[in-house]
Amino acid sequence: MVSKKSAKIANLIASQQGRDFDAHYLGYFECFNQELFYEAHDVLEELWLAQGKSGRNYAFYKGLIQLAGAFVHLQKNRLRPSVALFNLAEANLRQYRDRHERFEVAHALGLIAEWRGLVEAGGFEINPLSTSAPPRLGLVGDQS
Repeated sequence: MVSKKSAKIANLIASQQGRDFDAHYLGYFECFNQELFYEAHDVLEELWLAQGKSGRNYAFYKGLIQLAGAFVHLQKNRLRPSVALFNLAEANLRQYRDRHERFEVAHALGLIAEWRGLVEAGGFEINPLSTSAPPRLGLVGDQS
């Protein structure tokens, strides 16, 4: 039996099937760029859990999931938890080279620092999502 969550994820990643990377990985970016941060988290979580702790992308996927989670917290105006997740995402992504799986890790680390800085500069009182559009993420060489 397919859970409601699995069915929703299947629908979210359907357009990403048959491409260079796992549809969950590609679906993460599609959801993230549509500001569906919770869904981006869910889509990639399925692939992350299947990886297991010994998988070479375990911390990478975990960092991306935490990055999306930080933006979920911003959407819900939970600024301190967003910074906590930015910090966790940074720690996980720092374990990888500047480019990994055609993703610009270095760029993501810069975004994390920028958004964390915006929250902190506002004294945890001003949500940067109220004044700035969220970043977009993608893969190097992605034509979509």
